[in-house]
Formats: sequence, C-alpha cells, structure tokens
Amino acid sequence: MKIYTKTGDKGKTSLFGGTRVNKSHLRIDAYGNVDELNANVGLLRDQVKNEKISGVLYKVQDRLFVIGAILACDPDKKGMKLPEFNEEDVHFLELEIDRMEANLQPLKNFIIPGGHPVVSSAHIARTVCRRAERSMVLLSENSQVDVVLLEYVNRLSDYLFVLGRQLAKDLNVNEITWHAGA
Repeated sequence: MKIYTKTGDKGKTSLFGGTRVNKSHLRIDAYGNVDELNANVGLLRDQVKNEKISGVLYKVQDRLFVIGAILACDPDKKGMKLPEFNEEDVHFLELEIDRMEANLQPLKNFIIPGGHPVVSSAHIARTVCRRAERSMVLLSENSQVDVVLLEYVNRLSDYLFVLGRQLAKDLNVNEITWHAGA
C-alpha cells in the first residue's frame, strides 16, 4: 500500500465512514489541530527527562489519538465502533495538575514563556492546545461534539501550563513575570 493515494489532490478527503468533505471542513480543521497538538506533545515528551512526566505525556498522546479518531468520524454514520473516552480522562489531568500545583508558588502575575527549551516547548504545546480547543468549539457550534472532549482539551491546556511551571522549577529556571510596560 502506498502512502499517497491521489484521492485528495482536488482538496477533498474522507471521514471515517466514507463521507467525502472539503479539506477546509471544520471537522478536518479540528482533528488536524489535534494532530498538530499531538506532535507538539511528542516533541515535549522527547525533551523531558522525568520518567513520570514522560509517562503522563505518552498517555496524553494516546488520548489525543482517540480524540482525533472520534473527530474524524462522520457523525451521521451510526453504529461505528469508536474508542472509549470519558470523564476519567479529564479527572486524570486534574489530579496531575493538583499534584504539581501543590509544589509550586501561587501565581500573582502572568508568566512570560521561556527560560529553557523544554519549558518553551510546554508553552508551545499549550498554545497549540488552545487552538485545537477553539477549532473543536467552532465545530461543536455546527455539529455534535461530545462535551467531554472539549473538557479534556481545556484541561489539557491547563495541565501544559502548570507542567511548564513545574519543569521550570525542576530545572531551576526563574519564571519571568510579566508587568505591563516593563
């Protein structure tokens, strides 16, 4: 089987279920942004030296593949077997956020992203996550999107922000707070 099929050369692609849509379709944009997020989480995971954090990021990547698969399905095709996704996935991220926040100083200002490549990678993944979330919300305004998927991506951006802070602490990188006009 070849990687190229030439079936998308005229700007159309297929959803799971066989429905052909324009590559500019909101559903394609949503799962494309989730795919980009997954790649950025992979880049972050490659830079992290902590095995526990790396394991969490691997689990996040698995969940992002599931979200992408769900978003890639034609919602009008009934009876398709989809991977399971539920509130436990959201709760997992909340527990990880709470665990990290217990060891971090409370925030009083915005943080300027940076200080170390791995910290910057966490913030880049966070911003890509927010874009994926926006595209999923836009899709949800026009089509059915399970609310738990939106909750997960929203919580994931929070996780990535807190992870950036945790990584900065672990690496003894000073967080630079933003002060308007400074």
